[in-house]
This record gives sequence, structure tokens and C-alpha cells, in this order.
Amino acid sequence: MSKDVKQPSRRKFLKGAAVGTTAAVAAVPYLAQAQTVLKVQAAWGGGIFLEFAQDYVNKVNEMSGGSLKIDLLAVNSVVKTAEMQTAVHKGVLDGAHLVTAYWYSKSPAASLFGTGPCFGWNANQLLGWIKYGGGNELYYELMDALKLDLVGFFNSPMPAQPLGWFKERINDSSQMKGLKYRTVGLAADVLQEMGMSVVQLPGGEIQPAMKSGLIDAAEFNNPTSDKDFGMQDVSKHYHLGSFHQSQEAFEVIYNKSLFNKLSAEHQKILEYASEAASTDFTWKYQDRYSNDLISLQDEYGVNVYKTPDSVMQDQLNAWDVVSARIAEGDPFFARVIESQMAWAKRVVRYELLNAPNYAGAYEHYFGSLT
Repeated sequence: MSKDVKQPSRRKFLKGAAVGTTAAVAAVPYLAQAQTVLKVQAAWGGGIFLEFAQDYVNKVNEMSGGSLKIDLLAVNSVVKTAEMQTAVHKGVLDGAHLVTAYWYSKSPAASLFGTGPCFGWNANQLLGWIKYGGGNELYYELMDALKLDLVGFFNSPMPAQPLGWFKERINDSSQMKGLKYRTVGLAADVLQEMGMSVVQLPGGEIQPAMKSGLIDAAEFNNPTSDKDFGMQDVSKHYHLGSFHQSQEAFEVIYNKSLFNKLSAEHQKILEYASEAASTDFTWKYQDRYSNDLISLQDEYGVNVYKTPDSVMQDQLNAWDVVSARIAEGDPFFARVIESQMAWAKRVVRYELLNAPNYAGAYEHYFGSLT
């Protein structure tokens, strides 16, 4: 070798080798790790509830970096809404996005996890009970008793649902007796106890049923969904505030055997995405529900009222009767009620004692609520 040719130093050689290796790797197509795909059906055919379900799915997909993906299927894509829980249990579906009122026929206690009695609490306090007050343990005890191969997460504390849409303004509870009314879950028993004739219909059938005269009055959930259904075209009398469904949340369920086979990281993503979606839900509904309530009034001439106190009191009285009747023959139902009341007595007391007069402050600046 010529004396004029310099030998490369070890440092320079290694540096050059590293560059070459980097270039070589860059030239090789990226090989993605195997992706886990879950088929999850929603109980919603469209509107803001399907949007909320998609918000949860998006969070899962983004948090996993592509290694876990949920394909969200709209209502009735694989099975009917009433069959969704069973389909997930059997593995026909990997998961479902719904509310417990849709499967309470399997056990009246199911309704207590979303559409139960009002002890002065709201949906966020219901979720607090599920997370920290023993509710989660009771939920899985119910799953075991029903022999359901499921794991579930609750999210998105809903505002109290409106009493709903009527053909004329309701000024007193006596006006509701005999009316054909749509609701779901244990609320159906409560309204029947008040003298109403209750029909349980899926959301998309409410407006046509009221238009045809099959029902006289109805509720679904909120101003945005009600507006999307076109309720303003069949009624101009909308009553906000009610105890029939004053606390409810979404339930996301998965086949437990499948869930247990997922990596610990993916299991936590499914759980924590539920909590993230819950927070985002509370911000989004503030914007959308309030804007659509104004639209119903200003663009469609809907009259908006606060539900009369006489109706609210009769609802509480009816809840007492219905709850006692079911608890007498169902020890588990009675235990759930006892647990919820213990939580509400402590938590709601603090919340109410601590809350300033927000309504007074609002009216100080903006005038009458109505």
C-alpha cells in the first residue's frame, strides 16, 4: 500500500458505518407491527350520540399509535340494539357503545347504573359512585350473576334529560295522566306509576310516532338530538328538567375473554380513552346543546319551559314506590340502592352546601332564565 494513502481512524470508520447503516435502514420499507382491530357497534344511527361514540374511538386509535384500531359500526349494522350486549358476550361483536337502559330487561338493577332514582345527585356524581363508591364492584357482581363475559367502562355524564315534548304546555302533574308517552328503562315504570301509558321506542321512531298520533308526548335526551329528530315539527312545547332520567352515562363494553388477551397497554388505552372522552363530552355538550336550544326557540318557534314542581314531586313519589316494589323481591337491587343512597347522602350534601346560588348570579347579569 502506498505511503501516501492514509489509513482511516477507527472513530471515522465507525462514524461512516453508522451513516451507511442509517441510509440502508431508511431505504428499507417500514414494517408496521401487527395491528389489533376491534369491531364495535354503536346504538346510534347518527347525530351527536354517534359523534360522541366516534370521539371515543378516535382517542383509542390515536393513543395507540396505530397498533390498536376500533372500527365503529352504526346501529343495526350487525345486530339490533336490544341484542348488542348478548352479541358482545358471545363474541359476535368485539364491543358496543350504548347505555344500560337498553339491556335492563335482563335485570332491573342494570337501570340503576344509568337511569335510576334521583337522590339529588347528577350524572357526574353517579360516575363518582361507580369509580370510588363501590359501583364498579357491584357492576361486575351483576355481570357474574348474569354469566356475561363482559368488561365495561362508563363515561360522559349526561345532563338531566328533559321531560320532553307535549302537544300543550304542562302546568300541573294531573295533565300527564293517561297520556301515551315514550321513555326507556325504569323510567317507564315511574311514568306508568304516575298514570301515563308508556311506549318504549328507539330514538329514530319517536318523531314519526308522535306525528302519527301513536304517542302524545316523548323524551329522548337533549336539545341537539331532539332537533336532529325533528321534534320541533310535531310539537312546540318543550319541557326541560326531570327526575325520570336525571343521571345517565354511556357504557362501552367489550368481550372479556378478548379483552384479557390484549396487551396491558391496549387494555389501559381502552380504559383511559373512556375517561378522556368523558371529559371532552362535558365540554362539547355545553356548546352544542345550548346553541341548539336557542335555535329551537329562535328559528322554529319552540316554547321552552321549566318542568313544574308538581310533576317533579310526583316523579320522586313514583320512584319511591317503584324502587321499593322491585327491591322487595330483588336483594341485589336493594343492595345497589343502599350503596347509591350512602354515596349520595355524603357527596351531594357537600356539593349542595358548597354551591353558591348560580341561578341568582345568572339572573343578576342576564335576566330571567325563562
